[in-house]
Amino acid sequence: MTDLSHTAVHQSPAQDVSTPAFASLPMVSPLEQRNGMRHLAAGVSIITAADSGRRAGLTATAVCSVTTDPPRLVVFVNKNVLASELIQNSAALAVNVLAGEQEDVARTFAGMVDGVHGEDRFQAGNWTTAITGAPVLDNALSSFDCRVIKLFDESTHHAFLCEVLAVRERSDGQALVYLNGAFRKIDQ
Repeated sequence: MTDLSHTAVHQSPAQDVSTPAFASLPMVSPLEQRNGMRHLAAGVSIITAADSGRRAGLTATAVCSVTTDPPRLVVFVNKNVLASELIQNSAALAVNVLAGEQEDVARTFAGMVDGVHGEDRFQAGNWTTAITGAPVLDNALSSFDCRVIKLFDESTHHAFLCEVLAVRERSDGQALVYLNGAFRKIDQ
């Protein structure tokens, strides 16, 4: 665990809760895990970061509210993407929760549009910033501008524990979710 905030925060050290009785049990295969998770509908977000004039972003479903008081959320990002590096360097990120009409943005940031990489992804949608300088998508259902206070290293991903500094939201539009390998739109 790494503290990225450089401020005093309540310390909740991670604890190993494994027990000998379960330690020897086999885990499911990655394919079984992936197939089971396909049935977990999840909101689609674009995670963005900026540092030293560079911007990066990715499509993600691994975002979760942690607490509302204080306002915190957790975001999981693959260690091997540029966004992870920029988040660590800047200690900031934005979570942009997509509306149903923003599937093209989701596809672009998921690398599903041939020939569109890196900074060119930001041509999809209109982008501004809020407090931290992380890119914020206009007309997202909601956007959370966050400072990162802790980083947890977990296998192929980093878990970034964040404090929310600003929220933009709109009250209309469908939500974009990902379920069983496809984007879907649901009414609010």
